[in-house]
Amino acid sequence: MIQLFDTEAPKKPANLSINSDLLSKARELNINLSAALEEALTEQLKLKQRELWRKQNAKAIQAYNRFVEKQGVFSDELRSF
Repeated sequence: MIQLFDTEAPKKPANLSINSDLLSKARELNINLSAALEEALTEQLKLKQRELWRKQNAKAIQAYNRFVEKQGVFSDELRSF
């Protein structure tokens, strides 16, 4: 699988703002804020990269779909169903 980011890169402090009640409840439950943020950012990164890939490849996907509509796929003659 393609690695989204360097998981071995050093940690870097970051200042951010968060809803105070959300922060309080997360701390009450001993949620690791850094790990939770990294998980959430990883998911967002996957979504955004998937969107970008689809936009960058939209013309090729459309061309392939048109080709398949007209010509079929190579395995059409080999299938028994």
